[in-house]
Amino acid sequence: MAKSQASFMKKQLEKNRQKKKDDKAQRKQERKESGGGADDIAYVDEFGNLTSTRPTPKKNDEE
Repeated sequence: MAKSQASFMKKQLEKNRQKKKDDKAQRKQERKESGGGADDIAYVDEFGNLTSTRPTPKKNDEE
């Protein structure tokens, strides 16, 4: 009887893993379809303020 319970648990665990995998794939597809993602990037300027534009790179001449 213990053997049948063990195989049942294995099937349940595999079923749960597959469900999680499917849910994750669905969420990934939804994120992909909605686009976005790049709009929520913020940069910090030299004064410590958050900006939506990328700062210009500065050359450091250490001579």
